[in-house]
Amino acid sequence: MASSPFFPLLLSLFSLFFRLSSAANSIGVNYGTVSDNLPPPSQVAAFLKSQTSIDRVKIFEANPEILRAFAGTGIALTISVVNGDIPTLAKLPAAQSWVDINVLPFYPNTLINYIAVGNEILATSDKNLIAHMLPAMKELHSALRLANISHIKVSTPHSLGILSASEPPSNGRFRRGYDRVIFAPSLEFHRRTKTPFMVNPYPFFSFRPATLDFALFKPNAGVFDNVTGMHYTNMFDAQLDAVYSAMKKLGYGDVDIVVAETGWPSAGDPNQPGVSMENAISFNRNIVKLVNSGIGTPLMPNRTFETYVFALFNENLKPSASERNYGLFKPDLTPVYDVGILLNQPSMGPTSPNAQPPEPSDAGRKWCVPKTDVSDEALQKNIDYVCSSGVECGPIEAGGECYNPNTVRSHASYAMNAYFQSAGRHDFNCDFNNTALLTAADPSYETCSYPFDEEKLTEKSAAMTSRMIGAVALACIAVVGVAVFY
Repeated sequence: MASSPFFPLLLSLFSLFFRLSSAANSIGVNYGTVSDNLPPPSQVAAFLKSQTSIDRVKIFEANPEILRAFAGTGIALTISVVNGDIPTLAKLPAAQSWVDINVLPFYPNTLINYIAVGNEILATSDKNLIAHMLPAMKELHSALRLANISHIKVSTPHSLGILSASEPPSNGRFRRGYDRVIFAPSLEFHRRTKTPFMVNPYPFFSFRPATLDFALFKPNAGVFDNVTGMHYTNMFDAQLDAVYSAMKKLGYGDVDIVVAETGWPSAGDPNQPGVSMENAISFNRNIVKLVNSGIGTPLMPNRTFETYVFALFNENLKPSASERNYGLFKPDLTPVYDVGILLNQPSMGPTSPNAQPPEPSDAGRKWCVPKTDVSDEALQKNIDYVCSSGVECGPIEAGGECYNPNTVRSHASYAMNAYFQSAGRHDFNCDFNNTALLTAADPSYETCSYPFDEEKLTEKSAAMTSRMIGAVALACIAVVGVAVFY
């Protein structure tokens, strides 16, 4: 039978539909509990199901309270074996006992999709853990099959310290000595069991001052790989392709990759490089956007990477300030900032009843923000200039929706963008003596909505002018009244 000329087109459309459908459900979150002020797991599960688009969660143990809380929610859990239990689980009876205690009482009412055997084992340099990592994975896989469970996959997350080289991405290779002894057998296990290779890429730990914009998905010159001819515009893609190159060198480029952790802190120690609310928003919002696009990476086009953002909450018992501030949400379940996972509400904007949510950053819009290496002194001059030029600066004054965080950089970011938008959004209006740059990532956060056109700014300015006229009129009436009285 002759095929219809529309058949290939229909196949392409169906392929695109299924790729986008799977891509739209690929963002998860790491639910850490190193804190003494978090809400009960039942409240967390209900919140994620009703208020967010998150449909998968990774936890760092097999906490029975959490497992019970997520029963019936349809949210898939990755549960973890703590590192210290790995040597014991390298024997089948112990692995069966672990499954009997941590899986069977909850599954399938609680949807469990992965068991993560430890976390970043090679980074511990513990030879006993490293030697038992793959045997424990194998025995847990066998224990699941003996329990007639075929839908739970076994893996282990790795830091990017497993690579001896990663620049350019085509040069990615595993550490010598581990490549053939550890990773080739591990990847063979993943291929045989159709389970993913899990990695924790953190551009936050790899950037230098010169590559900060590259790490944050901000405008930058990018990196060109002479071997493949590929051009990279962000570090996340480059890191994933370096892992892929290492896998391919061992003959396992067909094994799926899952991003078990990635994130950026919104606060840290004073003067800690790269740490800010603005940078956390830029990184995490663009991670969500990139993963949900389904476009893949230069070496892995059209592949969707299941990705777990770190972390769900700010955890107050972590050892350093930056570690305590990776959360998307505060313990009271209010957002630290919105990366696009909240349902049934606008993006974080002003509380004015007439305010409209910011339009998506991929709609050709641009915002003007400070460069990362600019001093507070220079930024204060920018604030003074903008706010004396007639641009509305009320939002960054005390009590304004953009007053917090109360830092020169945060206030300058809002003011410089307000000037750029009100001046007509010409590129030359975002210069400020070479202290500014344009970004496609909307820097709005919490209640602070960055305007993206002069119309809204004009409305704000008109409202401010009206308030000022009213105040002046009242003052004049008071003066006249006093004069008459005397």
